[in-house]
Amino acid sequence: MVMAKQAINQDSTIGFIGTGIMGASMAGHLIDHGYKVNVYNRTKSKADGLLAKGAVWQDSPKSAAEQSDIVITMLGYPADVEEVYFGASGLLRHARPNAIFIDMTTSSPSLAKRIEQEARNKGLAALDAPVSGGDVGAREARLSIMAGGQEDTFDTVLPLFELMGKNIVYQGEAGSGQFTKMCNQIAIASNMIGISEALAYAKRAGLEPSRVLKSIEAGAAGSWSLSNLGPRIINGDFAPGFYVKHFMKDIKIAIESADELGLPLPGLALARSLYEQVIALGEENSGTQALYKVIFKE
Repeated sequence: MVMAKQAINQDSTIGFIGTGIMGASMAGHLIDHGYKVNVYNRTKSKADGLLAKGAVWQDSPKSAAEQSDIVITMLGYPADVEEVYFGASGLLRHARPNAIFIDMTTSSPSLAKRIEQEARNKGLAALDAPVSGGDVGAREARLSIMAGGQEDTFDTVLPLFELMGKNIVYQGEAGSGQFTKMCNQIAIASNMIGISEALAYAKRAGLEPSRVLKSIEAGAAGSWSLSNLGPRIINGDFAPGFYVKHFMKDIKIAIESADELGLPLPGLALARSLYEQVIALGEENSGTQALYKVIFKE
């Protein structure tokens, strides 16, 4: 079934489902640029800021789908994505004709492919477009967005992506965005071990960690995580820019996917074991920088 193309303009109504730490900022940018935005979140209070800015509350994914031309989802887990898209009040059952769905959750590549295929069967369109950049990137509209699906659909919604991110790359067919996000998470996992160990070493050696950071972040050791999460570690700030529990979800998805590809990932396996210790400390709702608490003990 061929989907009739639709143009994105200020008359387009956007549905946004999932208004947590990152989703609230992302939806806010759409409102700020004049779009009518319908919002739904399981905990309504997390949408209060958006409602104050002019968003319209919808009481279910079904209602959001019925009232929106494009629907963006930013959820926690693959199970949440599956329920929102395929459940009894799910998006695909209640979509407007020619609707476009964009799942920006970090989720399973195989689930992304399933959503896109079912959408096409119904004359709809779907992209998987996970993001990287954390709470800071979401607030400042500087997210990296990695997209999979039909390229013409990507081109259609690119103006929306440009309101939320700066590094926006079409990666290929459905699932490609999620595969790319797994590459991102694999790199971050080992990097966070290195950052935590380096700062723990600096502390134990009697150095001033903030001075050490000033020296190493501008050299070969530099990374987004070092520059953004290193200062939080030094200041004892373990509030979530990205939850440990969600990062552990991503690690598990990546390991399962790598197993399907027949690729061993020993660094990622180590990261999983260390983050299991972080969770055992009761830090699942802390930011990923809480790994430092496992590496460095007074």
